[in-house]
Amino acid sequence: MSDTPFGFGLPPEEPEDGDEGKKKDPTGGGQGSGGPANPFGFGPGAGGDNPFAAMFGSMNPNDLGAAFQQLGQMLSYEGGPVNWDMAKQIARQTVSQGTTDGSKDASVGPAERTSVDEALRLADLWLDGVTSMPSGSVTTVAWSRAEWVEASLPAWQQLVDPVAERVGLAMGDVLPEEMQAMAGPLIGMMRSMGGAMFGQQIGQAVGVLAGEVVGSTDIGLPLAPAGKAALLPLNVERFGKDLSVPQDEVLLYLALREAAHQRLFAHVPWLRSHLFGAVEAYARGIKVDTSKLEDVVGQFDPSQPEQLQDALQQGMFQPEDTPEQKASLARLETALALVEGWVDAVVHEAAKSRLTSADALRETMRRRRASGGPAEQTFATLIGLQLRPRRLRDASRLWASLTDARGVDGRDGLWEHPDMLPTAQDLDDPDGFVHHEQLDFSELDKMLGEAAEGGTRKPSAEDRGEDGAGDDGPSTDGKDDDGR
Repeated sequence: MSDTPFGFGLPPEEPEDGDEGKKKDPTGGGQGSGGPANPFGFGPGAGGDNPFAAMFGSMNPNDLGAAFQQLGQMLSYEGGPVNWDMAKQIARQTVSQGTTDGSKDASVGPAERTSVDEALRLADLWLDGVTSMPSGSVTTVAWSRAEWVEASLPAWQQLVDPVAERVGLAMGDVLPEEMQAMAGPLIGMMRSMGGAMFGQQIGQAVGVLAGEVVGSTDIGLPLAPAGKAALLPLNVERFGKDLSVPQDEVLLYLALREAAHQRLFAHVPWLRSHLFGAVEAYARGIKVDTSKLEDVVGQFDPSQPEQLQDALQQGMFQPEDTPEQKASLARLETALALVEGWVDAVVHEAAKSRLTSADALRETMRRRRASGGPAEQTFATLIGLQLRPRRLRDASRLWASLTDARGVDGRDGLWEHPDMLPTAQDLDDPDGFVHHEQLDFSELDKMLGEAAEGGTRKPSAEDRGEDGAGDDGPSTDGKDDDGR
């Protein structure tokens, strides 16, 4: 787990020789803080050593009016814990600047849309033979990076707001109660600035991720509207560029992963809320370092809003070391690993006999996780969570073993209820889980249904032992022939 869950590193120092020092910097202000390894940092062109440059541009005289206007918007913001309008603006700006290798966003053409649609539809056909869950894709779409930003922001809001809310509450608690009334305007300004700063950081992160993700489910959570299977053709091409794998196989393999995620989230109705709820439960255990916040409040100068930015960058968030928080983290990690493990196992089963590069592509995806791809880095920077590759591999082996032991229906049937899923202990001992006595929940449901029905209906002739034999049978008043 990251020591600074939001990934806010220390701001880079100003070079002693001013502008000349900046010109000599070969990194141009720091992809080291703005690349995939730190998506909340500020990359080239996004401000680097001046985080406000992402909003205020190059700060030439022509930009000053816009700069002061945006500063006014920051100070007047009265919404939730994150200024999502600003987040969207920063994300779009980051996307427009392109990735570190010079790749620029572009509108998706008709040919690319057709290719994505055909790949996703073919992937669904292949999956029909390896899972009992029917297709979960109502529509298929090919997105540009900017379109991915627009579509995914509502999900990011659901993920990030609980943590950001902790900061907003802490800002009102750092002053003594008798001083809070007097400092009301200052606290309000701090909260407005906090919402703006969170918006800036999150917008930067989402913009960087838009240059990496290949679909709507790269982080193991559904970021697109339900039933919408999506791929980003530009990023798919970049993903397969150096793999020595035919591009059509790369597209089909990634389409299989997207379509498999869509099936799972569409046909396990509780899963989406279960995962987002686990994230929220974990976020509630994040505490704010109030000593740092007190220093900021005590020394806050409204003419220097970057003070709050520095506090965020230095890391004010630490997970509480409590049994409840550890249990929350374990549940979330296990749930994410089970989702990714199921997708990994099902996709490999569908691809291994059809794609010559299936094994290589599978290993590439696993290494991408281990080396800090979108999933690990996003969760590590947002809420201090890393999806550990060991858990992913264990989960994939468990699902594959379940297929061998119980068949496709038996494996997929475990998704009927969260209590039926393997636990973290089961991932440690997959053979024990696979081969333990399997409860027949269908029989239990039948018995419960019959018991409920028996409490409301009248007994039938068969229930009473009647055979309809006329006078030779029991009388209809329930008495025998002797009147008893």
